[in-house]
Amino acid sequence: MRTLLPILLALALHAGTHAEAPPAWNGELRAHVELQRANGHGPLAEANRIAPGTAATPRDAAVLEAGLRGQLRFVSADLYLRQERREGGTHAQDARFNELYASGEAPSALPGEGVQWSAGKKVVAWDVGYAFRPNDVVQVEPRRLLLAPRPEGRPLLQLEGFNIDSAWTLVWANPHHLNTPAGEARRGEESALALRAYRRAGAADWHGFLRWGERTQGSVGAALAWVASESVELHASARWMRRHDGFAPDAVPGAGGLPVAGANPWREATLGAASQWLLGATWTTADQVSVLAEVWHDGTTLPDAAWDTWNARNAALSALGTQPGLPSALHPALAGNLAWQATPWNVQNLRRDAALLRVSWKHEGCEPVAELLVNPADRGRALAASLAWQGDRWRLEGGLRQYGGPSDALLAQLPARRTGFLAATVAF
Repeated sequence: MRTLLPILLALALHAGTHAEAPPAWNGELRAHVELQRANGHGPLAEANRIAPGTAATPRDAAVLEAGLRGQLRFVSADLYLRQERREGGTHAQDARFNELYASGEAPSALPGEGVQWSAGKKVVAWDVGYAFRPNDVVQVEPRRLLLAPRPEGRPLLQLEGFNIDSAWTLVWANPHHLNTPAGEARRGEESALALRAYRRAGAADWHGFLRWGERTQGSVGAALAWVASESVELHASARWMRRHDGFAPDAVPGAGGLPVAGANPWREATLGAASQWLLGATWTTADQVSVLAEVWHDGTTLPDAAWDTWNARNAALSALGTQPGLPSALHPALAGNLAWQATPWNVQNLRRDAALLRVSWKHEGCEPVAELLVNPADRGRALAASLAWQGDRWRLEGGLRQYGGPSDALLAQLPARRTGFLAATVAF
């Protein structure tokens, strides 16, 4: 199975070399700077206060990106190149194919109907939400990033059929990860079968989803997008899963009465049943002012009680670090334990419940945007503002996001208190 995709792509590339038509291609070049202000509060800041240098701190960066998309006969490719220089002189490079797949269509006797196939690395993004997409079960794309990156596809085999009012898509995602150990193939890396069914009924778009993961087993979901009037759109999405991947805390040993663990107490594991849902609405005026409101629940992230325990352990470790006469030999262990507390942040949603309000305005190529994200459980918040100008070939944009809330709010304890960017993109 691990050799199936390379064989298919090799055959497709060989066939593509005999195409008579020249390839169709386009690209873009984007230069941007990332600006970050480190947070003086939170477990990582406390770790560096006790033992400087324990945890990496956010640093500004200058980034140059290039993308080239093309199609030759039935082979499509999206090449991505990235050069990054971080504050302090560190450099990083990346070169990859975000997409590289062969595709084709079976002949059909009826207009508007057909069956298509794809094999390779491809972006397959599903669902209807903006801030969160419960049924994005193939791509598992990060949401709400201040500067959206170019998405990287998943290795897959895909078959889809369509007519004027309906469509279906069957995907085998990550076939090369079949029988791979769980630690190497979680979430979007898991080998899984996924099915989406779509039907348009008047002003409503209905979606149904089924997924079967090698470890997480079955899940079922549905989504709806309804254009209620010329200015109002309503959407909803929900998913229930038999199992899910998430973080689980191990019991922290209390040797000597100290809350200090000898290894990271946070681990990724395959956990039990969970549900996710999202409700949203968009209101757009004739002047292109758009207001988006969404609320959602993500049962795959830690419950509020677990985050309360997390906060209590942070406080205990920080208090221990301020005790007079504490042996200096214990400082690295304390700092390391605080740094480990950032492990469960590696999820799409920190809190199970959240709400987003987003306001934008499109006017003569310019688009200012303001948005507010709130976690009701701890009153944490993220306020963002951005401005973009789109010309024929050039796009200029910049943005700023500020995290805040009470001292025990998760968003107020992230490594960066403030992030920003300035970017210029030219298409060719």
